[in-house]
Amino acid sequence: MEGLEKVLRLPSVGSKRFLTNKVDRCVTGLVAQQQCVGPLQLPIADYAVIAQSHFGLSGGVTSIGEQPIKGLIDPKAMARLSAAEAITNMMCARVSALSDVKASGNWMYAAKLPGQGAEVYDAAVALRETLISLGVAIDGGKDSLSMAAKAGGETVMAPGAFVLSCYVTSPDITKGVTPDLKLADEGGVLLHLDLAEGKRRLGGSALAHAFGQVGSEVPDLESSDVLVDAFAATQELLETRKISAGHDISDGGLAITLLEMAFAGNCGINVNLSGEASAFEALFAEELGLVLEVKAADAEAVIAKYEAAGAKCSVVGSVSKDQSISVSVRNEEVISVDVSSLRDSLVAISFALEELQVQDINCVQQERDWVSSGKGLSWKIPESFNLLPPSDDGARPKVAILREEGSNGDREMSSAVHMAGMQPWDITMSDLLSGAATLDSFQGIVFVGGFSYADVLDSAKGWAGSIRHNADLLQQFQDFYNRSDTFSLGVCNGCQLMALLGWIPGGESVKAEGDSVQPRFIHNKSGRFESRFVTVGIEPSNSVLLKGMENTQVGVWCAHGEGRAYFPDESLMTEVLDNQQAPLRYVDGDGKNTEHYPLNPNGSPEVKKCNLSSSLFSLATTHCLSD
Repeated sequence: MEGLEKVLRLPSVGSKRFLTNKVDRCVTGLVAQQQCVGPLQLPIADYAVIAQSHFGLSGGVTSIGEQPIKGLIDPKAMARLSAAEAITNMMCARVSALSDVKASGNWMYAAKLPGQGAEVYDAAVALRETLISLGVAIDGGKDSLSMAAKAGGETVMAPGAFVLSCYVTSPDITKGVTPDLKLADEGGVLLHLDLAEGKRRLGGSALAHAFGQVGSEVPDLESSDVLVDAFAATQELLETRKISAGHDISDGGLAITLLEMAFAGNCGINVNLSGEASAFEALFAEELGLVLEVKAADAEAVIAKYEAAGAKCSVVGSVSKDQSISVSVRNEEVISVDVSSLRDSLVAISFALEELQVQDINCVQQERDWVSSGKGLSWKIPESFNLLPPSDDGARPKVAILREEGSNGDREMSSAVHMAGMQPWDITMSDLLSGAATLDSFQGIVFVGGFSYADVLDSAKGWAGSIRHNADLLQQFQDFYNRSDTFSLGVCNGCQLMALLGWIPGGESVKAEGDSVQPRFIHNKSGRFESRFVTVGIEPSNSVLLKGMENTQVGVWCAHGEGRAYFPDESLMTEVLDNQQAPLRYVDGDGKNTEHYPLNPNGSPEVKKCNLSSSLFSLATTHCLSD
């Protein structure tokens, strides 16, 4: 347990939440799989997936492999393992073929210092031979061969390292599986796919690192042929959906792999490992392999599939609904603890770093409490929506997808508008300023997200200024707003723009008082950009875009730095609520409205009445087409 706690708290092993939640991970609308998985959105994904378009299932898969500490012992093994890890990382994604994989290498060595040039040469030769044996081509990369500097009268050298990035096409991006366990209710079975021929070497491991050691014998790629055949077998099993979860064995070894799968799936596991290795070797050796979750009825067939490929595969445990971890080695229990306590150790370093990043430290404590509670995200989606029927004449309303310098959400919005049965038109502010396009020919207008004018004057102020300080253009927008047959939508930057224009929530009180009472969006309570996958509940409203979707809870992306709804005049907020102009509320795992961070990522007010997001507010409060 001491070794496990130390390994879980290593920055190389522990949670990377402090990195993943402060950058936009959803821009383009084509990101099909990013770092975070499971109901608690833990960042333990092995690969990334991008869709080729908004209308199909084909796409691309990327992964990386790197084993820098092992290079301190054996640079050649480090190069082989890095290549093999990049392959095992994408093994649970559905790809076209291993032979289609291409790679890019990044070498970082102090190559001019004694012995270092020879090491990087040996590693490069080993990499070349490995990639040839795997049938993978390397078509580019970058060399940083001056990783040393004079400091304080001595030469400080960075240890040699190599990173291999792989990418490949995918025929169906929906057929990959993620590490989070999913069969707790069905009693899923855990399989260990051993690609190391039973060897358990601890050199260069996270365990050795945690105790200030390096070791002498490192893991290695034992057989390229077995890896190739196991990869093909996995692809066939993914195609027939025989695997529900999968995670490659990397930093931390088999113990960390099993724990991360349980943490992400928010469930318990019972594991019993066999073999001659000691408990430390069995649990912490970072040998090549995978852990897979399958249905009990499919376990025998899956094992037979891998054995036919020449790979050893065996049952090592089961998945349970209770929140307990039990791991035994040769029937002797060596780990017995509840899921929450060990998960707290995994995220401890991340939260310590987050405390240095946020403006309100209470946000970190609330997120820590949420992760510890295990109350993950949930959805409530009916089999079909009671949507409004199309117009009798079959006409598709023309919608202006309006963008400005710095906007980046126009293409996915065009796709969404097209899929909703309307005509998207790409319109820039320059088109309106020059007269090349006018708003009187459109029934809808969408102000898209992004960072107009880099948001240097606060979000959307530059965009708003280009409209408010041009009398003719301002009148054109106001005429569109005043028409009874139009609707509008603002997302992120576009929603902030609508607030600055006075379009939301609108009403006579705002017109009378102007900017002094106009609601707007201010910096998130955390004081940083927030990129989160959250759950919102849809309530009754007059919004034409949400008709027929009432009493639904759906998952959506939020990505904004200034999303906290601010009402200078609280009476106006009461008016908004009374008019049902805030139908989208942040909700928790029980479906209840919440102000709890990060389920409410920006700190918008009034949990019992109103929760607003920069990407959601305008759906409810702008004017709508009549039924």
